[in-house]
Amino acid sequence: MDDNKQDLMEKIVALCKRRGFIYPGSEIYGGLANSWDYGPLGVELKNNIKNLWWKKFVQGRDDIVGIDASLIMNPKVWEASGHLENFTDPLVECKVCHQRFRADEIEDACPNCGEKNSFTETKVFNLMFKTFVGPAQETSNVAYFRPETAQAMFVDFKNVIDSTRVRLPFGIAQIGKAFRNEITPGNFIFRTREFELMEIEYFIRVPKSDKEWQKEFEKWKEMMWSWIVNDLGIDKTKVHELEVPDAERAHYSKRTIDFEYDFPFGRKELYGLAYRTDFDLKNHQEFSGQNLKYRDPEAGEEFWPHVIEPALGVERSVLVVLVDSYREDEGRVYLKLPAKLAPYKAAIFPLLGNKPELIEVARKIYLDLRKEFMVAWDDRGNIGKRYASQDEIGTPYCITVDFDSLEDGAVTVRDRDSTKQERVKIQELKNYLLSFINTEKCFTS
Repeated sequence: MDDNKQDLMEKIVALCKRRGFIYPGSEIYGGLANSWDYGPLGVELKNNIKNLWWKKFVQGRDDIVGIDASLIMNPKVWEASGHLENFTDPLVECKVCHQRFRADEIEDACPNCGEKNSFTETKVFNLMFKTFVGPAQETSNVAYFRPETAQAMFVDFKNVIDSTRVRLPFGIAQIGKAFRNEITPGNFIFRTREFELMEIEYFIRVPKSDKEWQKEFEKWKEMMWSWIVNDLGIDKTKVHELEVPDAERAHYSKRTIDFEYDFPFGRKELYGLAYRTDFDLKNHQEFSGQNLKYRDPEAGEEFWPHVIEPALGVERSVLVVLVDSYREDEGRVYLKLPAKLAPYKAAIFPLLGNKPELIEVARKIYLDLRKEFMVAWDDRGNIGKRYASQDEIGTPYCITVDFDSLEDGAVTVRDRDSTKQERVKIQELKNYLLSFINTEKCFTS
């Protein structure tokens, strides 16, 4: 990573802690490597992303339903899915400093101490977190924290069909935690051992040719592009498709595309889109002894549907939004967050914090607007510092009540991106702001 990009990441990490987006986990005890806590603003940003995804892909569609499954499942699930056998990384240890690394991510020299050709032979390391169900730590009580959310959607496939009206093609969606005992996590929240996924298993009929499943695959690819560019507001020129070669694909995948982003620490995977064929349902039927075939209500035939899986990480979504929105402009630092993702949609100020008549009007506006969306209140310091503070956390609009407001019933609304201002009647303020938040347009453009 060059110095400028390293500096950018350091600035973003510092901003996140200083302004309440993301804190180091367990910090008062010296922390825990690569664990992070989301502060008051971070949890709002995170929830806004998850809620937007859920609304777009579940609530906004007739063909996708959601579930929320257990973090710990019967260990036979992971045997059937292939995770016990295949969910591994190659591990090596430096004989000098005893640090451990993924074998496929190092060269001749140890990244920690610099010693050359000092590594042990490669060992296979399973990434699943092992635990025990019940008080006795015996082999018969071994269980695992799920390393992905997908398997619950396959295990609950029959329940969903029997309890809903879904018919092929349809999808099952889930947002939830997953755990992977990564050998080398890092780059802030990019790779952590505890993370959240937003995943869909989209079930289709058995393709009669490659052309059929590829058509569905392309539909989902375009939907993911739309999410990245139109919903998250990411610069399209920094996002790239990578066709994952056969040798590097997961054991269940016939085709995988990675959407990669140009992070400051390099071009890395953002999201994935995989064609899982009928691997999962077929294996779970074999291991469970339960019939997991789909029965066509018209033709009466039974078969295992094939699956297309768009998989999106919540933490990587947060990170890409923060990185892509960070701006420095003539000494001004601001986050150019899409308004629908910003923790606060607007901030309300009395021009002077020691004038009761201004505070009374501003407070009434604040209490009225917060019924509609998240807003901030700030009456500290001068107006310039308040603008700077809200810019830094990405608040799209600042509303100031001044002495003219007492006479004309209007307030000054300032746009974050252009810094231009406009007078708006108080009674028109809510609809006025909603129109810009919903269209993502600058009101001075």
